[in-house]
Amino acid sequence: MADHNFNLPPGFRFYPTDEELVVHFLHRKAALLPCHPDVIPDLDLYPYDPWELDGKALSEGNQWYYFSRRTQNRNTNNGYWKALGIDEPIISSSGKRVGMKRFLVFYSGEAPSGIKSSWIMQEYRLTDSGSSSSSGRSSSKRRGHSKIDYSKWVVCRVSERNSSDDDDGAELSYLDEVFLSLDDLDEISRPN
Repeated sequence: MADHNFNLPPGFRFYPTDEELVVHFLHRKAALLPCHPDVIPDLDLYPYDPWELDGKALSEGNQWYYFSRRTQNRNTNNGYWKALGIDEPIISSSGKRVGMKRFLVFYSGEAPSGIKSSWIMQEYRLTDSGSSSSSGRSSSKRRGHSKIDYSKWVVCRVSERNSSDDDDGAELSYLDEVFLSLDDLDEISRPN
């Protein structure tokens, strides 16, 4: 796949918050509205291993961003993505739940005996109702407009954790750290 040329202004940096990814990018994508700037590409993630994302996804530092269709099959050519813990809600600055975030870790090899890697993905999805109210949805049905299917798209942030550098640029909440540590405990406490 060719490199993406976005014609961005000099000095442009892409460091969106969780809320910005969901509200300003994913919601617009799901509603088939244009995103400005249109910098996050569509990518069918699962044929690619995480180290193959460079040049295919929007890269900022050691993080890659892309839209993908939501799927249960998270296998790649050389491994699989395994979900960790429970989904974390994304709360807007106004206090409204606008989406959900799921953490996944990449394992090399075949499930369930793969080897855990340092690659982490944060997969963001919209809540079932998106950002429209229930009265808005019912009134649009009465007018003959179809309901937007918010479940089709996710936006993903992939990064590689660097064990020698504690600050890798990824924003991990306290719950994120707990989920990641629980996955390590599961591996330690499993009987052979």
